[in-house]
Amino acid sequence: MLGTLTWPLDARAGALALLGVVLVLASWADLRTGKIPNVLTYPAFLAALAWQAALAGQDGAIGLGEALLGAAVGFVPLLLAWKAGGIGGGDAKLMAVVGALGGWRFAVAVLFFGFAAAAVMALVVMLRRRIVKQTLGRIWQFLWLAAGGVEPGDPATATSPVIPFGLALCIGAAVVLADELLGGSITGAVFRSY
Repeated sequence: MLGTLTWPLDARAGALALLGVVLVLASWADLRTGKIPNVLTYPAFLAALAWQAALAGQDGAIGLGEALLGAAVGFVPLLLAWKAGGIGGGDAKLMAVVGALGGWRFAVAVLFFGFAAAAVMALVVMLRRRIVKQTLGRIWQFLWLAAGGVEPGDPATATSPVIPFGLALCIGAAVVLADELLGGSITGAVFRSY
């Protein structure tokens, strides 16, 4: 289970407060410029590791090992997507920060809710532009060729809609943060078996 925050505030509350600040700044940058800058992600990542190392063993702290595991769980899947050309590098680095501050379970939950938010955002854009059929056709062709062992190429075109994926990740993180503040009934159900 992800856990719940307690009063007085513990080490986890501090980590999640720092994460909240990073998420607001990342959302603003992604909406404004379409990028999440290194000047945000690198210092935030170092601060996350320093926080977890300094407070290891205290109530709510996850420790440096769990922070590094969380960073890897958040970063690696999006690194692959970045290398494939599907997202920007700032999105992957943001998820490393999310994982370092929240831990691996938190990172998995954020990825789930972030991808869900991205899917809703993409659907809204496709509906507003009236390009659902052509977009789904390109995706189907891509999947069909890839399944047949043919190099399908990039299904996106110059007119393909772009969504701020970093914002979607921030929305996913906000959902997980809110759920944790409220006792973790949504995300806790996902992780009860672990």
